[in-house]
Amino acid sequence: MHDKISLKEKIGYGLGDAASSMFWKIFSMYLLFFYTDVFGLAPAVVGTMFLITRIWDSCFDPIVGIIADRTKSKWGKFRPYLLWVAVPFAVIGVLTFYTPDFDEKGKIIYAYVTYSLMMMIYSLINVPYASLLGVMSSDRKERTTLSSYRMVFAFGGSLLALWLIEPLVNYFGGSLNSKTGWLATIAVFGVITTIFFWGCFLWTKERVKPIENEKNDLKEDLKDLLKNKPWWILLGAGIGTLVFNSIRDGAAVYYFKYYVSSTVNFDFSLFGTDFHMAPTSIYLVLGQAANIIGVIAATPIANRIGKKKTFFGAMALAAILSVIFYFFGKEDVFLIMTFQVLISICAGCIFPLIWSMYADSADYSEWKQGRRATGLVFSASSMSQKFGWTIGGAGAGWLLGYYGFQANVEQTATTQNGIQLMLSILPAIAAAISVAFIAFYPLSEEKLQIIEQDLNEKRDQSN
Repeated sequence: MHDKISLKEKIGYGLGDAASSMFWKIFSMYLLFFYTDVFGLAPAVVGTMFLITRIWDSCFDPIVGIIADRTKSKWGKFRPYLLWVAVPFAVIGVLTFYTPDFDEKGKIIYAYVTYSLMMMIYSLINVPYASLLGVMSSDRKERTTLSSYRMVFAFGGSLLALWLIEPLVNYFGGSLNSKTGWLATIAVFGVITTIFFWGCFLWTKERVKPIENEKNDLKEDLKDLLKNKPWWILLGAGIGTLVFNSIRDGAAVYYFKYYVSSTVNFDFSLFGTDFHMAPTSIYLVLGQAANIIGVIAATPIANRIGKKKTFFGAMALAAILSVIFYFFGKEDVFLIMTFQVLISICAGCIFPLIWSMYADSADYSEWKQGRRATGLVFSASSMSQKFGWTIGGAGAGWLLGYYGFQANVEQTATTQNGIQLMLSILPAIAAAISVAFIAFYPLSEEKLQIIEQDLNEKRDQSN
């Protein structure tokens, strides 16, 4: 339990989120665009589908957490899912981006079925992966470091996906509207994610065991969660953060295709093949690179001033910068790119903090109630994250419909202004909500040190 985590194991843990984040970021940035401009569905239909399927998926997360808490294998509770679910994750991902030759009703049904399956498979592998953080180490600073490695690799995986997605789609299909191009590209990423998940399985280890006299009782576990005040506060802050990110992510492709006037392009060669990088990709890649800077900065800042103050300051600054973003004109490409970097650094600080804070809330629950349910805490936390993503993703589709968006035509001034709001004022409101919640977070660094010492003494006595 007190083992020092090796660099190899930290890298191994990071590989898991590199895999998850590739598909997560593709879904966040491109799935709405794929469904409207390639698949041929109306944005409001897609927004409703996102709401329905993601609400079910969010409720499915605690089920996975409960099952994972009760899993017993020679590999532990959580690691086996990285081995078992990696291939289904890749296969369903490819099917999600397949466009069958159906009528409109058939396409809607196909989209509902494949996207629902994709989100359930995502939960089956990502909830145990997230829970793994809570059992790799009992040291709160080691967890923050692990969480930082996780986020660096997560944004690294996202960066790779966003750097290659449009060039690969164009390479395989000739344009961003190519059905064949999307299918082949997602297949490539499916192979990569499978290798990364298996690497995470092989290079990590579960160390933290429940106190021996603890009993698994689902009813009591749920009661403990409902009494966990720090978790409830993180729930609200997490939802606000995900709404902030998902609205910005969902609108970014539309912002450049239908609003920004720019002919700036970037060409590069990879394995002897020339690729073309559009302004959209440059914007998204800059954002992911800046996220990594934020992740790296989060740990030393949090170790110096505390997780709560770091979280509060980063989201408050993100809200202010997002409001300023609204006033940029379509020719202000340099300012748009600059503020994308600044906002993304702030957003990047949040994610290693919030997952480390969820682990702290699991410790708090064990310390307060005498019971530990890591999988339930992290699955419920994942559920809250997906609720935020659900609200933001569905809202993006509905907002596009509300502002009169029509795919592949020139947009009206009202629609363009709506897309501007989706990159600025609306995310700023979500960030402000997150700041309001985190202001009431009660676990100071001094309190956490006391909790950590008490729990370690109890574990030493029981084992």
